[in-house]
Amino acid sequence: MLPSKPAPTTVDQIQNLILESADFEDFLNELARFSAHQMAGDGDDALCGITLLRDRKAATIGWSSDSAREVDEIQYRLSQGPCLTAAQEEREVHVPDLFEEDRWGPDYANAVASHGLRSVLSLPFSLQGDAKAALNLYSDVPHKFDGTAAARAREYTREISQALRLAVRFSLHTDSATNLRATLESRTTIDIAIGIVMAQNRCSQEAAVQILTDASSNSNVKLRDIAKSLVDSVGGAGTRTHFEEPGQGQDRGQGRSQDRNQDRREDRSQAG
Repeated sequence: MLPSKPAPTTVDQIQNLILESADFEDFLNELARFSAHQMAGDGDDALCGITLLRDRKAATIGWSSDSAREVDEIQYRLSQGPCLTAAQEEREVHVPDLFEEDRWGPDYANAVASHGLRSVLSLPFSLQGDAKAALNLYSDVPHKFDGTAAARAREYTREISQALRLAVRFSLHTDSATNLRATLESRTTIDIAIGIVMAQNRCSQEAAVQILTDASSNSNVKLRDIAKSLVDSVGGAGTRTHFEEPGQGQDRGQGRSQDRNQDRREDRSQAG
């Protein structure tokens, strides 16, 4: 008779989640669902969210359900709550019963309790960097995370802390790469728009930048959107969009632009 295989450890199960997940977001959500199941116990239910605090902004990067994400976001709207305290101060925060909780004022306790929840446990984990994070557990049972349950949650967080650190670190790198790509694409569009304005107005690069900046300011539209609109109009529909040079008056009507274009054509004809 073959010996039975030992039951997989928590670390083994986390490693399997990493291998089976399609991407980091999928892994973090699966981890949150796994954590909720581990902490709930047989026959019970729990919610879990993973909060990331970076650059003074908080976000839930993994959640066991939409309800878990929603109750996390209550704290972000109020700028206070156990998961923010746990992440910011890097300490465990326990709410035995929301009906008896007043540390963050009545708004927080009432809002979370309105989702049918009664107890909360937030446990920080170290990312060894500027970013901070916490694992947030919610239950509809008061005093769910007292005593033995809290000790089990601490041990569980310790066991998965390395996987959490790696996942969040990869998530941060992915965000940085995405932001960099978006910045480069935006920069390219702006550079093309500057070239278009230079060609249209026969002006310097500095003057073209000022023209686009003025257009952005006067229309209260972001510079990259002004640039994209100009590039699309020239390269897409083939419409010639003209921005007047600084100091040429406030009237940007189509008639004025056409008059100036006609004057320039006549000047070139006479010069020839």
